Amino acid sequence: MAWLLREGEVLATLELAGSLRDRVRGLAGRDRYEGALLLRPARSVHTLGMRFPIDVALCDADLVVIEALCLRPFRVTRPRLGVSCILEAPAGAFERWRLHPGDKLEIAGV
Repeated sequence: MAWLLREGEVLATLELAGSLRDRVRGLAGRDRYEGALLLRPARSVHTLGMRFPIDVALCDADLVVIEALCLRPFRVTRPRLGVSCILEAPAGAFERWRLHPGDKLEIAGV
C-alpha cells in the first residue's frame, strides 16, 4: 500500500493507476472511494460514468500541485501544459487536507 504525503504528513492511502486501462477508468463505476488515486501519466481527466463528485489536483512531474478543482459527474478537463499527473479524491478531501496549488506532494511505500 502506498501513502500520499505533504511535508512528511500522511494525507491518505494512495492507489497508483499506471496502466492505460486503469487511467481511463479512474474512479468511474465506483459507488464511493476512500483515499486518493494518482493517474500517471495524465494531462486531463474526465468524470464520465462517475457516481459522485471528485477533487482533482493537476500536478507537474515533481508532484507539485498546479491547480486544484472539484468536478461533478460527466465533466471533462482540457489538457494543460506542464501537467504530467493527476490526483483524484472524493469531493471535500482537499479541503480536509488543506491542499492548495504550490503544495509539493510525496509518495511513500511504493
